[in-house]
Amino acid sequence: MPKTKPTTESKLEAKSNNPNNSEPVILDMTVNVDQAENYILRLYIAGSSSKSMLAIENIKSVCERYLHGKYELQVIDLFQQPHLARGEQIIAAPTLVKKLPLPLRRMIGDMSDAERVLVGLDLRKKTL
Repeated sequence: MPKTKPTTESKLEAKSNNPNNSEPVILDMTVNVDQAENYILRLYIAGSSSKSMLAIENIKSVCERYLHGKYELQVIDLFQQPHLARGEQIIAAPTLVKKLPLPLRRMIGDMSDAERVLVGLDLRKKTL
């Protein structure tokens, strides 16, 4: 039996930039989550700064909403474990590293742009 990917779907209407086209543009907001794969994520933070706390809150929210418990999130405080920054080549905090599923991805910032996070997690295709 072939594996199927569950999806979370929503459609968003937007106006076209083309003045000759009065038809609304439908943006596909489908998120694909492969049931067979768990996501392994590491969030590197710098202490309990407001940006670090916001990054933790934002990534947890995105994961619960779109990954439905199919993830493992490790939060690593670089003030307590600075040696881990070298091994992962972390140059800024907060940084989210998607270890699995491949390909490995890194995102820097407080994870407040959910669309950018979803693209970085390969849950949504990048739109122009």
